[in-house]
Amino acid sequence: MVTNRLWRTLSAFNRSTRSWEPIPLRNVQSQVTQRFSPTLRSIDTSWTQGLSLISWNIDAFSPRPVSRAKLILSHILEESKSPDILFLQEVTPKVRASLLDDARVRAAFLVTDAEDQTSFKDVPFATMTLLSSTRFTSGLDSQKECDGIEGGENFMLGRVSRVILPSKYRRDALCVDIIPPISPGTVFRLISVHLDSLRHTLHYRAQQMEILANVLREPGCSGGIIAGDFNAISPEDDGLVDKNELVDAWVALHGRAGLDGATWGVGVERRDGMGPCRLDKVAMMGLKAKEMEVLRPGTIEVPRPGEKPVEIPWSDHCGLKCTFTI
Repeated sequence: MVTNRLWRTLSAFNRSTRSWEPIPLRNVQSQVTQRFSPTLRSIDTSWTQGLSLISWNIDAFSPRPVSRAKLILSHILEESKSPDILFLQEVTPKVRASLLDDARVRAAFLVTDAEDQTSFKDVPFATMTLLSSTRFTSGLDSQKECDGIEGGENFMLGRVSRVILPSKYRRDALCVDIIPPISPGTVFRLISVHLDSLRHTLHYRAQQMEILANVLREPGCSGGIIAGDFNAISPEDDGLVDKNELVDAWVALHGRAGLDGATWGVGVERRDGMGPCRLDKVAMMGLKAKEMEVLRPGTIEVPRPGEKPVEIPWSDHCGLKCTFTI
């Protein structure tokens, strides 16, 4: 099966030019595909490195989307340690502009989709990925520091793409390849997803999960993480991670019992009678989950002309925080 991709880039903020500029990325995939052997898939098992991920569907449709996104970002960055990887879903063009203008983002992160708005055309929202500039570096920077020899502390960055998925809503998957400093020929893949919504698109979600699991199994890729809004509404959705031989990080750490892992419908009464659901997930291959928690949103005041203002959550989804090791 041929995987269709739209190639993208990562950008860093240049303080001299006051603009976001694409950074050079390593094309490890083509090199490894050409000379692939089992030894290239393995790295020194005595070496481990931890990374932290936060994924959050920030809710494009509720009132005050930019203000809500700023509150979510502040909540994330004001923790004792901000994440190494940040996946955001339902980012609108105005929220994208707000993120790119944020001084904290400019100072601390490499971001996708700063170069243009291609990913936001003809759709109400898209995904964005932010990577800590203290944990990730471009391949050329790494070569300058250590001439391409093992030993650096930062993960190197490979190619960035959007995998085109069969979808009623024109959804895609945002992929970033990362390369451990100890093994320049090994690729792990970070994939941010917002699978198709609502019950009647289960057949699309099944296809999407199969494609993405295969993306983690491509020659030269040693595994990775798929995280975001899985829209896992039905009982059939709950089987898709296992069916594709991936590890559900929450289940691995906390088990299947109870609703502690619910990320949607939490603390609210819905007219349709739907209760809390674990719509958002983290699925892994070749990685080990260490800790995982649900991040509850705060509230924001929404004015109403002629009436008292109302308090609404920052998002209709909770966030997920997961730490894992390679």
